[in-house]
Amino acid sequence: MTDGRAIGNVLITGGGSGLGAAVATAVHEAGGRPIVLDVNTSGIDWPDVHEVDVADGVDVEWTIGRILAEVRQLDAVVTAAGIDRPGDFEDVSAEEWERVVAVNLFGTASVVRAAMPALLASHGRAILIASSLSLRALPAASAYCASKFGLVGFARALAQETRGRMGVTTVFPAGMDTPFFDGREAQYRPGPDAHLIDPAAVAEAIVFAMRRPQGVELRELVICPDDEPSWP
Repeated sequence: MTDGRAIGNVLITGGGSGLGAAVATAVHEAGGRPIVLDVNTSGIDWPDVHEVDVADGVDVEWTIGRILAEVRQLDAVVTAAGIDRPGDFEDVSAEEWERVVAVNLFGTASVVRAAMPALLASHGRAILIASSLSLRALPAASAYCASKFGLVGFARALAQETRGRMGVTTVFPAGMDTPFFDGREAQYRPGPDAHLIDPAAVAEAIVFAMRRPQGVELRELVICPDDEPSWP
């Protein structure tokens, strides 16, 4: 049995921490070249690191254009950059609320748009990171749910538009043991009994999706603890 496609050049947003960092490590271990984008590049130890705010579409287009001029071929994109601002809708400022949507949804679209010509040329794959909160809603999470529910609609439409020309995989991870929850007020952090999954396990599944041979699609992946209530 073949392992499928080789892992080549992989662009990873949010690659400096959390799931993005785990994906960068998994790509490297699989023989690929992680190309890391992050809003804060201090302390990131990969050779190919680029500072960019994915919510700034002009910056995204310029940065990815410069990367593609250097690497020529792009085999996959993983959009792991994401933020949250928990709180009741009436208590979260419009600026903070819209920033969450700008990073998680518009930023994802900007990155895919900039990378898409290269992905079409290589018949590559866009792997879009959704969330278990793309499947159910919780209070004090309206911005995050809006962005992640919207991302699923974008991903499914993109998959229909590009079928036969490039791959689109949406990943739905449940809560992960990452710094994502750091700095929150206590009521918005996972409790001591929370079952958080290892981001390395999610990254392993993402690499598996990258390896699918041309003509075989892995459209959606839900990765969660066995007691996760979001699925089915």
